[in-house]
Amino acid sequence: MHDNHWRNIEPVLPLLGVGKQPGFAADKLEITGISYDSRQVQPGHAFVCFTGEQVDGNQFIAEAVKSGASCIFSERTSPCVAVPYFKVADVRLALALLADHYFDHPARKLRLLGVTGTNGKTTTTHLVEHILNFSGRKTGLIGTLGSRWPGQPSYQNTKHTTPQSSDLHRILSSLVDDSCTHVAMEVSSHALAQKRVAGCHFASACLTNITQDHLDFHQTMEHYWMSKRKLFEELNDSVHVNKTAIVNRDDALACEFAQASGSSIRHLSYGWDKGADLYVKSSHFEFSGTRVELCTPWGDCLLTLKLTGRFNVYNTMAALAICLSEGVQLCDCAAALENFSGVSGRFEVVSYKSGSEPLVIVDYAHTPDGLDNVLKTAHSLLPAGGKLIGVFGCGGDRDSSKRPQMGEIAELLCDEVVVTSDNPRSEDPQQIIADILAGIKTMKCTRVEPDRAAAIRIAISEAANCDIVVVAGKGHENYQILSDRTIPFDDRTEVRLALGERSARLSG
Repeated sequence: MHDNHWRNIEPVLPLLGVGKQPGFAADKLEITGISYDSRQVQPGHAFVCFTGEQVDGNQFIAEAVKSGASCIFSERTSPCVAVPYFKVADVRLALALLADHYFDHPARKLRLLGVTGTNGKTTTTHLVEHILNFSGRKTGLIGTLGSRWPGQPSYQNTKHTTPQSSDLHRILSSLVDDSCTHVAMEVSSHALAQKRVAGCHFASACLTNITQDHLDFHQTMEHYWMSKRKLFEELNDSVHVNKTAIVNRDDALACEFAQASGSSIRHLSYGWDKGADLYVKSSHFEFSGTRVELCTPWGDCLLTLKLTGRFNVYNTMAALAICLSEGVQLCDCAAALENFSGVSGRFEVVSYKSGSEPLVIVDYAHTPDGLDNVLKTAHSLLPAGGKLIGVFGCGGDRDSSKRPQMGEIAELLCDEVVVTSDNPRSEDPQQIIADILAGIKTMKCTRVEPDRAAAIRIAISEAANCDIVVVAGKGHENYQILSDRTIPFDDRTEVRLALGERSARLSG
């Protein structure tokens, strides 16, 4: 089902607490699509007005009607318009239910495998996608890097980790049209709080971990984790059979999430030690990857992964639990996992020539816990006599309380630190840096360079061949958001340029 197909919306109205408006014929309640941006309205669209981060859609009702909107949904009192106008109690819920109806309930036709948590969502969903496709189950992916599926293998920009509900149901509809059976999906706290996944029926819900993030939006940690827990609560009402709730047993809130799903749902846990359903029997980490033996309810398996670090073993166990629950054989899971090469911008080794240049790693870590995990993993790989050099900043217009925490972590784990800019957005980069420095006790091994490209050059130019440089915060991003513009910027490109300059200087 694609846009421009006429569909009557009368069946949805009772769900939204409104009825058919008098004075309008039944054919006036048909739509050809759904828009929450007046600039995207086409003839026949339902225009749903909600207040975003910067713009109030109610200000553009006249513009939407002029563009051909066939009806309006809003939480405000009706203005004088020539099309049906529906005042609803929750406009975001209205958007989701309208989209679910318009696209003919695509989430009921797919096995939605939802992964939520602070860190690890992207790698875990990519692992799930890889295992399921490897095992012959046509699987899509929706998350931070975008959406893709076997019929559309390149990432499509979704704007958010979890798209707005009308965009999400459109993507799910395309997956159904391309005969997909499963979707590995990152489910963000924003999406759950804003009802973006209302109307989605999940077959499994997985918790990776809960640490501090997004307090600029949620205000409190309780609101943050309770928003994420909604994914497990919604599992109870899903129409799917054989539903599974999966939690990281080592997270302090694991019980809160597990208890949110009822007794009719299978519960699985994973963790480092015996006591979890999936746990680590032995592990050995190297720069090139990890050798790990896992115990599972389906049997034991010895894996040689191309991923490294404890956090990636957790991601692997989460993905394994999801896929085993979906009926994939353990031997197929193991073969797929050993064949998985990693995710763009997640502990990505940009360049490494042993003995002639430092090891440089780019990672998306932008939370205290994420930075801690990445730096500890990098530190464990240091050769004798090597130093760990960290380059990072913090995003503007985001939770500022995590900035000094990240400064403290970097100082503790790195031999040298270069504090720089990330995506400053509307904030003064110098103020963001000052917030980071507030967590650093001594500036003895810390340098400040607001220009991110220059900061990367400084770290790499001064690194010895036995050192490791971690550039954290932006990972896969190929842009930098400044106060007045967004510019092309890719940490990996800057690393390669800096390594080239270093090589030319040393050889010259």
